[in-house]
Amino acid sequence: MQHNSSMVKFPLIVFSLVIFSYGNAQQDSIDNERLAKMISLSEVIVRNDINVPKFIERVKNDTTFYKAFRNLHVLGYTSLNDIRILDKKGKQKAGVQSKTRQNVNKGCRTMDVLSETTDGDFYDESKNYNYYTAQMYAGLFFTNGEVCGETNVVKGLTFDAKGKKGIEKNKEQLKMLFFNPGKKIPGIPFIGNKINIFDPDVAELYNFSIDQEDYDGQSCYVFSVKAKEDLTGSDKDRIVIDNMVTWFNAKTMEVMARNYDMSYNTGVYDFSVHMEVELMKFGEYLVPKVLRYNGNWDVMFKKRERGVFTATLFDFVR
Repeated sequence: MQHNSSMVKFPLIVFSLVIFSYGNAQQDSIDNERLAKMISLSEVIVRNDINVPKFIERVKNDTTFYKAFRNLHVLGYTSLNDIRILDKKGKQKAGVQSKTRQNVNKGCRTMDVLSETTDGDFYDESKNYNYYTAQMYAGLFFTNGEVCGETNVVKGLTFDAKGKKGIEKNKEQLKMLFFNPGKKIPGIPFIGNKINIFDPDVAELYNFSIDQEDYDGQSCYVFSVKAKEDLTGSDKDRIVIDNMVTWFNAKTMEVMARNYDMSYNTGVYDFSVHMEVELMKFGEYLVPKVLRYNGNWDVMFKKRERGVFTATLFDFVR
């Protein structure tokens, strides 16, 4: 499977959204105290007397979600891949169902396609992807050729699109969106600072809550962010992240799962995306287990695309 790097830029960026990091520590502390007063706490959270500003700070600076995906660069695993492109009536017009195996050897990784069935015009004559959804999926889960010299280290890594151009710039913006939701992303027309949900001026548009419940046999803090339902006019137009729910392991504060919905219509482009990510532990490694995506977006001069996919990862090896 080849990953065509000539993909359209904005859908690549919008595809994945979600996680956090901030600058001035003193201002952060003030903002955290202000946000803490806006958050609804369940009875169990109140009884446990959780330090809410400190909790917010840990959420903002979480790297466990990013680490889980970085771990895919150093582990072998099998993936069941189900990608479907739908028409306007919701019927499948193209797709692929495949089973792939990533191999790791002496610091390098490669991928074998164990089985594959395709439908419609999923590929062009050169077996490049005809659809952006497939290109995005490949960027997360497929390895093209042999890739060497990678690590799963996240400490000290920062995302910065400055000085980058073309696809490299958009890859960096993609990382910022996927792993730093809630932070302003420069260079994305019309929505760059509207996803900064922890900025006090944006936070006023949302309801925040913290609860505690079991998830996959583990006690978890559930942090929810949802746009207020009574917004109208210009306030409603400022919403990009409609809803985001994250389950944090109560002992380790590792992300166990995250669901989120985002949508926007600028006139030049519009999109509506729903994603669900489930994580699990493989030994000491936190890794993605299931990722579900349902997206509908349209960019000027391009055909509207409706894509659905599920990635199921298992049989991890070191």
